[in-house]
Amino acid sequence: MRSSSTHSTALAAAVTLAVGLDSTALSAADGLNPLEQIGKALFFDAELSQPPGQACVSCHNPMTGWTSPQPGDDPASAIHEGAVAGRFGNRRPPTAAYASFSPPLYLDTEEDHFVGGNFWDGRATGWLLGHATAEQALGPFLNPVEQNMSSGAEVVHRVCHGSIGEAFRAYFGSEVCDNPVAGFNAIARAIAAFETSSEVNAFSSKYDYYLKDPERYPLSEEEMRGLDLFVREDKGNCAACHPHEPGPDGEPPLFTDFTYDNLGVGRNPDNPWYQMKAYNPEGADWVDPGLGAFLETVPRFADRAAENMGKYKVPTLRNADLRPAEGFVKRFMHNGAQASLKEVVHFYNTRDIKPVCKEVENPQPGSNCWPAPEISANLNTEELGDLGLTEAEEDAIVTFMRTLNDGWTPPENNP
Repeated sequence: MRSSSTHSTALAAAVTLAVGLDSTALSAADGLNPLEQIGKALFFDAELSQPPGQACVSCHNPMTGWTSPQPGDDPASAIHEGAVAGRFGNRRPPTAAYASFSPPLYLDTEEDHFVGGNFWDGRATGWLLGHATAEQALGPFLNPVEQNMSSGAEVVHRVCHGSIGEAFRAYFGSEVCDNPVAGFNAIARAIAAFETSSEVNAFSSKYDYYLKDPERYPLSEEEMRGLDLFVREDKGNCAACHPHEPGPDGEPPLFTDFTYDNLGVGRNPDNPWYQMKAYNPEGADWVDPGLGAFLETVPRFADRAAENMGKYKVPTLRNADLRPAEGFVKRFMHNGAQASLKEVVHFYNTRDIKPVCKEVENPQPGSNCWPAPEISANLNTEELGDLGLTEAEEDAIVTFMRTLNDGWTPPENNP
């Protein structure tokens, strides 16, 4: 039997090779347990696509809050190209950060809505593996417009014969490489462990420091004003879906309730998915049905499909404005239709008081009109659309949301 120290040394060496870090950086910077280290190596492994070159991190980068690292100046860039050149997905990559807190998908009978799961449409339910993030982790490997691997068995083969293979077998046992189902599930468990780790869910924003000690780490006057507007039911009412208060045992707020909503967002006309005839036979006529389409495939919930068409997962607002540089453009909404937090807040504020763009002679979305909703059924008309915010109040809410970016440095730690 190997000693625990020998096991840890072999594991660190294997993960170092896979992630491209030296052993000093791994031990000092990561602070991850062995399973999380394996998951990180898999998350960063660009050999697990066909052709090689695309990893989980390709679409979920820490520099942008574990979501798309592509600059969003062009609306088409909101949608990622897969491992095969010319193949694109249909939605913007959601953030991997804080997604691991999402429970398995369930119907809340008291509130009469669905909660949990992962992906924009909830199809990573967590019903099979007991963990929505674990099931989500496996999806991109086999998706032909993402990592394009032929089978779970092929993913397991590459892992077991790659730089992480020794550590993978050391943790799960040699048999894991002989059983494709067990091996694929082990990969899911490892990636989910990394996505559950403090590296991905740092809770290190200015707002987190404020919650711990508001006198020592106060928000600015403008940030406090934004928080007030964020919470007030007669103003922004953002907290209705993005809860801001700690949990009953002091757990940091996640800024999502993991429910689903149709906000009335218009199509992204530059979405390259419209040109993907091999995978999207409807072409430019395709409309994203969201959660409803998934529920149609589940017999016990099929009768709830119609009322959930056009609904997408409520994302966390943590790291919403985290960017590698001030001029870097991030895109928002499930399809990347909007290009700034300011635009998003303005949309929430004025969706119902501006005309539809196709009815305007010189349409300027966000200025004198908004595009028609991609799906007009099941629209949320109670919590957004005509909030009555002034431009200054919109700006204050954006200022507050920027306090949710991880990696904030307390003043006493600044050089």
